[in-house]
Amino acid sequence: MPRGKFTNHKGRNRRFTNPEELEEERRRDEEKNWRKQQGGSSSEESEQEKDDKSSSGDSDSEESSEEDTGKAKGVSNLIEIENPNRVQKKVKKVSTLKTDELHKPQLSRREREEIEKQKAHAHYQKLHAEGKTDQARADLARLAIIRQQREEAKKRREAEQKEKEDAVKAKTAQTQKALGKK
Repeated sequence: MPRGKFTNHKGRNRRFTNPEELEEERRRDEEKNWRKQQGGSSSEESEQEKDDKSSSGDSDSEESSEEDTGKAKGVSNLIEIENPNRVQKKVKKVSTLKTDELHKPQLSRREREEIEKQKAHAHYQKLHAEGKTDQARADLARLAIIRQQREEAKKRREAEQKEKEDAVKAKTAQTQKALGKK
């Protein structure tokens, strides 16, 4: 008796292929591919294998071997079914790989842009230090004007200081003269 009021029938009729059948099917596919690569030299072996399968199996296995060797119904012989989710490992030889690809990391677009931005900034700073950019020229001109203004201000201060000292000397000389000390 099911627990609760409602029952769920979703998982009852599911059937899963057992791993032995999957492994056997994979092995047969590999043998087919290997025989295609080797050519017609091993066709006798494949005929013997087909004879062994058909004689040893029951009616279900005979039907499956007939479907493999005989005509396929409909368009099933035109459509090759393959699981799109199955990932097949592809072995790469070290000799075929380029050494540059092994050592050079692939950068994302943002990383490449950031590196280019840093290089451009460093190049600009170098040119700026040498005084070859417009901004550097403007800065140097402004700096020359400021230096000139400071020199003029310094001369004026020195002149004013000298005038004050002269005024103080003149005043002390007047007071000394008025007091009659000289």
